[in-house]
Amino acid sequence: MEKLIDSYRPMPRQMYIAKEGHPFIAIAAVISLFFFAVELSSVAMFFIGVAAFVTYFFRNPERTVPKGEGLIISPADGRVLKVENDIVAPETGKKTTKVSIFMSVLNVHINRFPVSATVKKIRYFAGKFFVASLDKASEKNERNLLVLEDDEGREIVMVQIAGLIARRIICYFKEGASLERGDRFGLIRFGSRVDLYLSPETMVDVKKGDRVISGSTIIGRYL
Repeated sequence: MEKLIDSYRPMPRQMYIAKEGHPFIAIAAVISLFFFAVELSSVAMFFIGVAAFVTYFFRNPERTVPKGEGLIISPADGRVLKVENDIVAPETGKKTTKVSIFMSVLNVHINRFPVSATVKKIRYFAGKFFVASLDKASEKNERNLLVLEDDEGREIVMVQIAGLIARRIICYFKEGASLERGDRFGLIRFGSRVDLYLSPETMVDVKKGDRVISGSTIIGRYL
């Protein structure tokens, strides 16, 4: 039996370096200063490198969101792992087209809404921490599931999935929230994955191996 826990955290003020990363950057910087003070410069330089990497990881750039009716954009930066047809979506039980996107530690990890929609349901599951690119990660890993519904009544199931070293999934909104296409809604720390379950009337524009950018890349459109 999986234990349900709460993924919600209020959305912080948006800065180019996401606020969630500030404590990690500060800790690494303080440790480096300590080792400089005790004249262990090689160790200090290592922690400066850690601080630089964490700063890069938590970057939060603005994105140009495509305009147009019926467009579905990528919720995550990364690489398309696969596109699968006739997949039963979790929670709704409906047949869908599943698009899986893998985020490496080098990708931006701020997640964005794929369409303008209302959050009908959120479920957060504790789980394992398998490599996010593995198929079993969709069902076994720690994850946060959102059911979205647009003004036309079309549903999208979106799942944030933790990876091998990811240990925190954050969602800025609760059930009932309405967001616009491209709005930031959360993040996953340190390597992860997002699965989208799209209705059968969706024409998917991406394929396995494609690189996508959250808030910018069109991954599909309603027919």
